[in-house]
Amino acid sequence: MIDLNSTIESLNALNKGTLMENLGIEYLETKDGFVAARMPIDQRTLQPAGILHGGSSLALAETIGGLGSMLLVNHEEFVVRGSHISANHVRPGVGKWVIAKANLIHRGKNTHLWDIEIFDEQNQLISSCRLTNFILPKNGNS
Repeated sequence: MIDLNSTIESLNALNKGTLMENLGIEYLETKDGFVAARMPIDQRTLQPAGILHGGSSLALAETIGGLGSMLLVNHEEFVVRGSHISANHVRPGVGKWVIAKANLIHRGKNTHLWDIEIFDEQNQLISSCRLTNFILPKNGNS
């Protein structure tokens, strides 16, 4: 089960065979209402112009915001599903890595709202994202 006591190693192991593994996303830190991860800027995450693809940034943002919500819910009773994500890309992503930090803004009964910022290696803002997750009862229809 995933919860706030999960180790970074066990969380990263969950990415085996997924989009997260294919994009090279690695979790760095988790705590109540916060998740940090990094993603390489390489052939897997670039657009043809040689800069970080905006879709890669969105995948990174949704990944860590989704994990953040999963760490906060009872998995026997609830599932987490992404509802809405938006982003403003403010600078091209170049270099070797980007670092993303997700902070919980709202922890409601049915929704979680996350603010996610993605930075380059010089700590310059690349993208600012907002993610809403639904927290749904586990009834087999989610």
